[in-house]
Amino acid sequence: MLVGLGALAMLFPFAWAVITSITPGDAVLAVPPDFTPEGASLDAYGKLLETLPFWRIVLNSAWIGAASTALQLVTSAMAAYAFARLPFPGRGALFAVYLTTLMMPLPVLVVPLFIEMRTFNLVDTYFALLAPTIASAFGVFLLRQAVNQVPREFDEAAVLDGAGHFRIFLYVVLPLIRPALATFAIFGFMASWNSYLWPLIIIKSPEFMTLPLGLATLHGQFTTEWDVVMAGSVISVVPILVLYVFAQKHVIASVAQSGLK
Repeated sequence: MLVGLGALAMLFPFAWAVITSITPGDAVLAVPPDFTPEGASLDAYGKLLETLPFWRIVLNSAWIGAASTALQLVTSAMAAYAFARLPFPGRGALFAVYLTTLMMPLPVLVVPLFIEMRTFNLVDTYFALLAPTIASAFGVFLLRQAVNQVPREFDEAAVLDGAGHFRIFLYVVLPLIRPALATFAIFGFMASWNSYLWPLIIIKSPEFMTLPLGLATLHGQFTTEWDVVMAGSVISVVPILVLYVFAQKHVIASVAQSGLK
């Protein structure tokens, strides 16, 4: 019962966004709100496509999110294997220092990041959007925990067959931490898809605009067409839902494994 109520509470904002997106004109501002609006239509979605180069914006966010997620998976998985399996001096201290970056909020980093991008003449480019997300301290932490759960006996068996660290990482460890990889892929893609502050600072040209920036432009100085804004919000949620549906079993497996540990 409590789980069901919690699920309804979590779904309500999305349901309200859908209702608002199909509510015509000033009926959106009705008090009390009408959950079954009369004259419901999809006109707001048409206005959205007319107001913005919406599909270009979605494509920008999609490929940047996919590239960012792929790069983070590669760098985080390799670093996690090194911290979990390779003994080297200062490993624990280095890992602790690495984790301290998790406590640094993005607003603290945007100024040095912007100066770095400006120094290399990368402001207002796709690479500038992508560069700060190539590595992830959270990803290293999450995947290191997953690698530590893989029994070392598997490594020893692979060594007896003549495998080195690269083959152990690629053919033994990675297949066994797929649930953690899928979970981190969802977190990484969501972070990139919803990123607003960094694109706002580094991007000037409309052709490089990402979805959060595009939705922000729908807010007028004096008035806002909330049905159009909510139409954009509904469309922005769909890719995340699709990604979660495909990775759901891996996420559940990752949580189950963590619980068993």
